[in-house]
Amino acid sequence: MSYSVDVNLLVFASNEGSAEQSRAKTFLEERQRDPDLFCLTWPVLCGYQRIVTHPSIFRNPLDPGQAWANVRGLLAWPRVRVVGEEASFGEDFGQVVEKMSVRGNAVPDAHVATLLRQHGVNRIYSTDTDFRKFSFLEVINPLEK
Repeated sequence: MSYSVDVNLLVFASNEGSAEQSRAKTFLEERQRDPDLFCLTWPVLCGYQRIVTHPSIFRNPLDPGQAWANVRGLLAWPRVRVVGEEASFGEDFGQVVEKMSVRGNAVPDAHVATLLRQHGVNRIYSTDTDFRKFSFLEVINPLEK
């Protein structure tokens, strides 16, 4: 079994003083003991870097070096794998979005969802309910009480 996470959980874990930080950090720390394969995508990892270093988004943005050190730390976990686009990505993306109106902020979600589908990952942890639009994904919000 394998799973992934959306960028929002990584961002919450780095957002000092936010209401979600403690729960997000605990959730991520527990992933180190999870026997399942933790699949990450470059869109999520680069999105994390973009958001946590942006002074208009983060009250106290991270230094780019620290943010990337956080990414490298995740990549060093023994059961973490980065999954990327397979040769059929264009066709697969088209199939994922053909029956829905994907525009704006939904495009990166469809990108991640397609990557996960290509690699047989059917579970994503996210606080973003938009992932529920993709019927092949089980979406779990680990921060819900």
